[in-house]
Amino acid sequence: MKGSRMSTYDIVIGALFVALMAVGANITSIAPFLSVLGVPLTLQTFFAILAGIILGSRLGTFSIMVYVILGLIGAPIFAQFSGGLGTIFSPTFGFILSYLAVAYVSGKIAEARRSSVVYIAAALAGVAMNYLIGVNLFYAAMNFWVGGEGISYVVAWSSMLLFLLKDVTLAVVAGLFAHRLEKTFLQRTSLRQAKAS
Repeated sequence: MKGSRMSTYDIVIGALFVALMAVGANITSIAPFLSVLGVPLTLQTFFAILAGIILGSRLGTFSIMVYVILGLIGAPIFAQFSGGLGTIFSPTFGFILSYLAVAYVSGKIAEARRSSVVYIAAALAGVAMNYLIGVNLFYAAMNFWVGGEGISYVVAWSSMLLFLLKDVTLAVVAGLFAHRLEKTFLQRTSLRQAKAS
């Protein structure tokens, strides 16, 4: 993404990540066996991390923004094939919003140095953003607008432990995969050469 202009290549690869986010949100609907101890193996955080590392902080965040906007205007691309403005009031909407920060932070860190250690650190920082934003907004939703008796802050976090374990594991995989892709393919593409010029 040179300056403020996007090339056809940028648009195509950005659209690919919009599609991957939609698939990642509903992977257990497509393949119900993909769950661990009853925890659905969603891949949104995984793909948001890859969007940031592979596309860079700007294009990666833009791609995730397109995904969020499409979902909010009604495209059934959020989890359980949901979409629409009503999603804003869902207790898990904070996680959807967090993907913007996931892509930006992961991408910004990865841009500093193209190494496996930095990529893994970038991916883990993305997970941290995912949970800091997602869990805090989940807690707020459960206590202020969803209804019922609400939950404690400790319960909000403890209910996410299995998901966190899954996402930390996938973040390490994302970092290693992105670095492998960097060495074998990305460094020869216009995505990297444009930034180097």
